[in-house]
Amino acid sequence: MLKEQVYNYLLTIKKGKVVTYKQIAEYLGNPKLSRVVGNIIHKNPNENKYPCYKVVNSKGCLSKKFAFGGIEKQKEKLEKEDIQVINYKVDLKKYQQK
Repeated sequence: MLKEQVYNYLLTIKKGKVVTYKQIAEYLGNPKLSRVVGNIIHKNPNENKYPCYKVVNSKGCLSKKFAFGGIEKQKEKLEKEDIQVINYKVDLKKYQQK
């Protein structure tokens, strides 16, 4: 099922790295599923198990509607992993997991 594939993908993100919604959609086989991926992530059943805070948009921007405490909380969680966040954006060239 799609949900399980998305949540399992989140478990593969290394410490200090981020991925994009599109990157997950491409992993699922359809880059047009980015919005679907976003909806699934927003309904994350367990934020401690599935690190959805490591998912950003294709420009590296954090989620204004981060489900677990808002954009400030997402920023805080990323910074705890030594990911630099400037103006609620991360440098994908530096932090994106390939």
